[in-house]
Amino acid sequence: MTVDQVQKFKEALDLYKDQNAANALRLLLFTGSREGEVLKADWEQFDLERGVWTKPSHNTKQKKVEHVPLSADVLALLTSMKPKETGPLFPGVDGGARTTLRRPWVQACKAVGLVTTTEVKGKRKPRTKYHPTVRIHDLRHSFASHLVSSGVSLQIVGKLMGHTQAATTMRYAHLQDEALRAATNRLSDLYRESAIKNTEA
Repeated sequence: MTVDQVQKFKEALDLYKDQNAANALRLLLFTGSREGEVLKADWEQFDLERGVWTKPSHNTKQKKVEHVPLSADVLALLTSMKPKETGPLFPGVDGGARTTLRRPWVQACKAVGLVTTTEVKGKRKPRTKYHPTVRIHDLRHSFASHLVSSGVSLQIVGKLMGHTQAATTMRYAHLQDEALRAATNRLSDLYRESAIKNTEA
């Protein structure tokens, strides 16, 4: 997802009727976590004073405990959710943890325009069915891509995402090259600006 699409996505979440589900999607967007890690999260995993999310090994893909630093946006989100001492972060209708974000994901993608449609015949009249053109997991890729593009090192991004192999993060290496190239171009711009000022003086 592009930066503009992410912004529209955030705006769509603000209007969604089920803010519990919207908050789950926000946490995915702001942390680059996997859907299962977010849906299985409970309040005991979060230390809001230290700003750390400790993901237990049974919730992570690599089966290792991960300590994830939380941004100011995430801390504000969690605080607004009126933290409890125990229980799931995103409870479902039965009081247990929510098991899916399918419906809110479709609605958010629809609001942003990231869907295709098909007409389904009904008993009375046809209805439109919406199919997202991006996956929930793509929020994770967007998280990494935008950080690397802004100059954050692959090593740091890999740690934030819980990658145990450097090769996994290397898929974003081309974005790092673009960020580094932009930095060198900026230096050239500074030299040119300085030369112009000296000429004018």
